Amino acid sequence: MIKSALKDLTLEEFLAIPESDITYELVDGEAIPKFKNDQMSPKFSHSSITGALFLLLSVWAQGKGRVVIEWAIKLTRNQQDWVPVPDLTYVSYNRLGVDWFADEACPVIPELAMEIISPGQTFGEMTEKATNYLKAGVSRVWVVDAKAKTITIFYPDAPPQTKRGEDSLEDSLFEGLQITPQAIFQQAGIP
Repeated sequence: MIKSALKDLTLEEFLAIPESDITYELVDGEAIPKFKNDQMSPKFSHSSITGALFLLLSVWAQGKGRVVIEWAIKLTRNQQDWVPVPDLTYVSYNRLGVDWFADEACPVIPELAMEIISPGQTFGEMTEKATNYLKAGVSRVWVVDAKAKTITIFYPDAPPQTKRGEDSLEDSLFEGLQITPQAIFQQAGIP
């Protein structure tokens, strides 16, 4: 696809872009690469944290919902179609039934979007993205900072909370989830 063809896209045109080595997000009608340069592409820490979160959350989510890596979500931002691709997404079977299967973007608003800060990204950029997720109806957003070894939880109706070490990530929205940032970073092999 020619670069200029990636602008002024409808949702349908964006979703019809063939899969490739480049992951795109739809922002203001434009297909924007999720990772804009070599510095931002997933490295060891990012990939390891993704795997650790997937493993730990998948065990908890059995019978409750789906934990999916890099799954595009159909949302709205500033009254326009917005299709972000969180590093991980959790959507319960209450929102998307256990019998649902279609090879497409997530058709419902998930409970949780997780973003891991990559080299070249800032916490401020991720805060803005988290705010957009919340405005679109996502219930919680976790922003993971591998350098600081923290997870900041964004809520629609309360200030963000930054968790570190043995702080619990318990949340009434995720009944029975009992993990800590330390457990996640240990699982990821990050000292």
